[in-house]
Amino acid sequence: MSAPEPTPTPLHGYVGFDTLTKQAELKMMRRGFHFNVMLVGQTGLGKSTMINTLFASRMLESKGRMDPSDEIRQTTSITIDSHVVIENGVKLKLNLIDTPGYGDLINNEHCWEPIVKYIKDQYSIYLRKELTAVRDRHIPDTRVHVVLFFINPSGHSLRPMDIQVLKKLGDIANVIPVIAKADTLTLEERQLFKERVRAELQSNGIRVYPFDHEDYDEEDRALNSQVQAMLPFAVVGSTKVYDVNGMPVRGRQTRCGLVNIEDPSHCEFVQFRNFLLRTNLHDLIETTSTTYYESFRSKQLLALKESSVKQQQHQQQYQQPAPSTGASYA
Repeated sequence: MSAPEPTPTPLHGYVGFDTLTKQAELKMMRRGFHFNVMLVGQTGLGKSTMINTLFASRMLESKGRMDPSDEIRQTTSITIDSHVVIENGVKLKLNLIDTPGYGDLINNEHCWEPIVKYIKDQYSIYLRKELTAVRDRHIPDTRVHVVLFFINPSGHSLRPMDIQVLKKLGDIANVIPVIAKADTLTLEERQLFKERVRAELQSNGIRVYPFDHEDYDEEDRALNSQVQAMLPFAVVGSTKVYDVNGMPVRGRQTRCGLVNIEDPSHCEFVQFRNFLLRTNLHDLIETTSTTYYESFRSKQLLALKESSVKQQQHQQQYQQPAPSTGASYA
């Protein structure tokens, strides 16, 4: 029997359940939020600098080759730096997952495998904890909420390897592509490169974040359209502060002058930061759970069910008595 349609009922006095959102907010602030960011891109594209710029803190040291004589990593490795940051009472438990060695070899075949394996492994770990009879009230979340994919500012096109990796990552996680060190391109070169990359993403069926969802309203879809038209973000990172007319400015000093990273006419760092941290951080966490993890979970549970059915059928077949031949012996 289904429940009847709810009837709007007027209140004749103050009840107090309007504090529900405040109650939930206080509880969430005390517990904190998990945000897991994976960085993918060649050595030397400023991944560590970008993270330090985004979070206005020194969180990562470069794990790349500091000298041409340094040995090149033979495989893509996974390193994790964990931090807790608090801003205005909001606690963020931040895991930064770097992938040093990616794309640095002459033969980069299968260099993406450790990256994909790590993402899927975190889904498996979460699922096992979910299915445990006695489990933690709050399961620690190590699932990758966003992959920041750093594109070499070549000005030409995506490498075949990058297209292959982006296709695989887009199927299992939120991917946001960014053009690294965008100040090495002129404004005209940058715009042409962005258009070329967007065309390649579309022609290769690569799914990047944000994407439309059936739960999104018109406002969400309009915002997504604006961001999709801007991708990939052309960014510049810097933790250095310069004095410009008595005002502190974060930027990079080049032969052509100072690049103010917070000036939208110089680069798209501000738009990228606002999108990633100020408007869509919660949606990235939620989308990971409701879209990518849910897809993984459904496939795993279906596979378990099919395996169980086959095992039962095999056991039943094995336990059946052998048919009588009808022969008798004196």
